[in-house]
Amino acid sequence: MGFLCLATASLALLPGGSALAAQEASPLPRITFTKTLKGSQPEYLKVRIDSSGAGMYDSHKLEDPPAPRPLQISAGTAAQIFSLAHSLNDFRSVTLESRRKVANMGMKTLAYETSGQVNKVQFNYTENATAHQLEDVFEKISNMEERVSQLEYGMKYDPLSLPQDLRQILQGMDDHIFLEMELMVPTLEKISSNPRYLHLAQSRAQEIMQRIQENK
Repeated sequence: MGFLCLATASLALLPGGSALAAQEASPLPRITFTKTLKGSQPEYLKVRIDSSGAGMYDSHKLEDPPAPRPLQISAGTAAQIFSLAHSLNDFRSVTLESRRKVANMGMKTLAYETSGQVNKVQFNYTENATAHQLEDVFEKISNMEERVSQLEYGMKYDPLSLPQDLRQILQGMDDHIFLEMELMVPTLEKISSNPRYLHLAQSRAQEIMQRIQENK
């Protein structure tokens, strides 16, 4: 018991630890999406959201340890996720795997947890339109989180890569591969306001922020 208390206290001292610890203990219903595909980028991802929109995101190579960080999505996206899950009977007694022979597209797991009960369903590929839409929501959140991580890495270790990274984000916006892009704004603001970074990076960061504001 003493070790458990010490571990919990240590988690609260880590960046984002308090938010993650609170979300772990949340009494609210929550939905978790995981995807595992060796050789992909990332090889493992996990998104967990409760009905308030609070949650966590984690991605890493399969041989690396977890590195979760807090995530807070909008009420609208959270409501969409839970509505889609409800349409799938909260993953209770539902089969999503297609009978078609398809390539390995990554093992996905959807889990619905409430009041200590957990319903899970797994699939490599599904033809269920509702499940596909739910998967797409989580994938787009992951895309956004991965780009934020990429920008933060570039800011710290490779500033010359930022113009290209930001150009790819602009292209991704054209292709509609992101959700919850407002979460990217704090990072973009740091790039746009710091003269350490190339002017091209600053102007592209400003352009992305403007487009985010226009799309609200």
